[in-house]
Amino acid sequence: MRHPLPELLYRARNPGFVADSAIRATTYLWDLVSPFEFSVLFREVQPYTMCSSARLRGLYRAVRYVAENRVPGDLVECGSAKGGSAALMALTSRRLGENRRIWLFDTFEGLPAPTSDDPDYKIASLFTGDCVGTLDEVQKLFGRLHLAEDARFVKGLFQETLHRTQIPTIAVLHIDGDWYESVKVCLDELYDKVTPGGVIQFDDYGYWQGARRAVDEFFERRGITPTLQRLDFSGRSLIKSADSAVQQPGVNLSSTG
Repeated sequence: MRHPLPELLYRARNPGFVADSAIRATTYLWDLVSPFEFSVLFREVQPYTMCSSARLRGLYRAVRYVAENRVPGDLVECGSAKGGSAALMALTSRRLGENRRIWLFDTFEGLPAPTSDDPDYKIASLFTGDCVGTLDEVQKLFGRLHLAEDARFVKGLFQETLHRTQIPTIAVLHIDGDWYESVKVCLDELYDKVTPGGVIQFDDYGYWQGARRAVDEFFERRGITPTLQRLDFSGRSLIKSADSAVQQPGVNLSSTG
C-alpha cells in the first residue's frame, strides 16, 4: 500500500525532484500521442510499470545499442513488479529480430522490507509490500504479448535466487531493487557476468539513498570510476568498459525514437 502524502512531503524538499516531475508529466503526454517506435511500445507497457518514460526509453535504447553493436548476452531485470519494463525490453529485442533470453527476478509478492543500511529507512519502510505484480499476472502479460517463449521468471528474494541461477553472460542488466541490500547483491552476483560493452541501468539511484549507497560502495570497492548517464531524477545508466577502472556513460538519450 502506497503512502503518497509522507512521500510527497519527503520528496518536495528536493528542487530536482519537483522539476523532474514537471518534465516527466510533459514527456508522458508526448509519448501518449507520438508515432515514434518507442512511444508505441511505451503505450503497450505503460499500464504495467511505474518506470518513467525516460527510464523506459533508457532500456529501449540499451537493447537497441547491444543489438547494433553485437554485444552478446541475455537481458536481465532484477525487480519486475507487474512486468512492464521487462516486456518493453523483450518487445524491443523482438522488433530487432533477436531472440535474446530475458530473465525476470522478483519476489512477485511486493517489496521486501528495507534495513538499517538504508539511510532513508523511516520513509522507505512505509513501502514494504508495495510494487506487487504476482507471478501469474506477469506471466499472463508476457503470454498476451507473445513474449513468454524466451522469458524466465525467477521467484524469491535476490539473496536467495541470484547465486543459484545459471546466466552465462548479460548484455543489459536492469537493477530496480530500491533498497541497499537488494541493489548490493545484484551487483555482487551479476556485475561480472555483464559483457564489456553491455549496459547496466539503475532505476533508483537518485530516488532511494540506500540504492545510491550500494552502487557507490560497489564501484569504490572495485576501484572503478563510473561515469553515470543521467536518465531522469532517479535513473542512471552506464556502458561496461573493458577497462575495469573506468566505466563509460550509458546510451545517449537525446533522440526521442
